[in-house]
Amino acid sequence: MSVVREILELARYAPSGDNTQPWRFAIDGEHAVTVHGHDTREHCVYDLDGRASQVSIGALLETIAIAATRFRLSTEVTRRRDAPEQAPVFDVTFDEAPAMQADPLSAFIVERRVCRRPLSTRALTAAERDALERAAAPYTLRWFDGWRGRLRMAGVNFRNAGLRLTLPEAYEVHRDVIEWGATQSEDRIPDAALGASPLSLAMMRMAMKSWQRVDFLNRYLAGTLAPRIEMDWIPGIASAAHMTLVASEAPSDIDDYVAAGRAVQRLWLTAASLGLQFQPSYTPLVFSRFVRDGVRFTSSPAAHRRAARVRDELGDLLGQDFVDRTVFMGRLGAGAPARARSTRLPLDRLMNDPT
Repeated sequence: MSVVREILELARYAPSGDNTQPWRFAIDGEHAVTVHGHDTREHCVYDLDGRASQVSIGALLETIAIAATRFRLSTEVTRRRDAPEQAPVFDVTFDEAPAMQADPLSAFIVERRVCRRPLSTRALTAAERDALERAAAPYTLRWFDGWRGRLRMAGVNFRNAGLRLTLPEAYEVHRDVIEWGATQSEDRIPDAALGASPLSLAMMRMAMKSWQRVDFLNRYLAGTLAPRIEMDWIPGIASAAHMTLVASEAPSDIDDYVAAGRAVQRLWLTAASLGLQFQPSYTPLVFSRFVRDGVRFTSSPAAHRRAARVRDELGDLLGQDFVDRTVFMGRLGAGAPARARSTRLPLDRLMNDPT
């Protein structure tokens, strides 16, 4: 196996929203690879502006750079300016660096995963916080911990989940990204990784057969209540802390979001290296941005109003000066790694030109 293929075998484990893996590769020689990105705006309500996919692509590029250090290779990434934003192209080249040591984070690329279950409420140590803050640089981490901080953030996520689970445009996304009866999935999320009880999973599986069923349960049987309690409220409280990743200025273009994704991956891998589990909480930022930018993400006026309330709550919690500079959110804490997880497509299925 060529060195480039070995690097990509590791890099394909980079995180992406709903395990979409919005990238394909073309190997261009012994020391070069082209990354062909794509966003999911045509079929995912959470990615209508492509920003979520751009964050994921940034995480991939950072993972490539970290993996390359195992082979004493430095990495240079150049985005092709003539490629459309919906399908960005990145030229990645590697140079030999005999004195380079393997990045310690490379050992955690495959093991890093999402944990949606309750975690320990043990407070993060000063050393853990320092390591995470250094990994996030030049971005700033803001912490929401203690009972008050966790309760407030859990409340935001709980109400945001009410929007997600009652949004007609999100139904098709949720229907397509869950693999039922699975503990692992190459291209979706296994239902065992969702963090819901067996009874809630059975109800969700039954309801997801049609939007009409989902709508009926939501309207008349409080269909979102149990999933939100199990997947947002309880885990939101049962954690060490919530964190937000804050830029010095509000991101405005693809390069800003790709850079944010690179920082997210270093932060996440550092958490894994410390034995901490992590769960992203990105959609409140998505809806807040849609409200700010006037994006018509739904045909439901009520959903637009709920999204506006999510933005207002974020402003109250984070501070109005921070809302638009916040590029990522999540919770973390000590705990056992999730047994159920999304895996990844085999490398050959991710190749534009299998070499």
